[in-house]
Amino acid sequence: FPFAGHANLPLAFVSLMTFILIISSVTMVLAVHAGHHMDRKGVIKWMIWTIVGGIAFLSCQAWEWTHLITGHHPVLIDGVVQEIGTTVSRNPWGPDVTGMMHDGMQVTKTGPVAFGGYFFGITGFHGFHVLSGVVINIIMLIMTLNGTFDRRGHYQMIEKAGLYWHFVDLVWVFVFLCFYLI
Repeated sequence: FPFAGHANLPLAFVSLMTFILIISSVTMVLAVHAGHHMDRKGVIKWMIWTIVGGIAFLSCQAWEWTHLITGHHPVLIDGVVQEIGTTVSRNPWGPDVTGMMHDGMQVTKTGPVAFGGYFFGITGFHGFHVLSGVVINIIMLIMTLNGTFDRRGHYQMIEKAGLYWHFVDLVWVFVFLCFYLI
């Protein structure tokens, strides 16, 4: 957990990330609500907070990735304790499955190898979509500041951007469940 010394609180940190994303969904709802009432100032305020939430989430994810990749975790590899970070080829928390038998065949280290690929692939893919949502929200904010939606007489694009944002947030709930809780 950042700024917590050497406290090892990975679930608390990722829970904070989840909380940030959920709160950004709430601010998006408030921006859509303001748009329904043609409240330009409200849309601007809540879109800014939604963008801040998205950037905060991405910053947390960048910190987590940097810590996982460069962090040192003692791991027993081939009978020797080594300190490595998590990569697409090594998972310090994964089981050492070398020598285990499954259906009469020897299992290699595909379990730990696969974890990094899945983890970084799926969380990175989600992060890319959050980044895309932040860019979309910035564009919507600029359009709001320029009075585009007032001239159109509606804020439907804010609602459409909100649907995308909520979808990305919902996907994170499943990523959180599958990679952090299970």
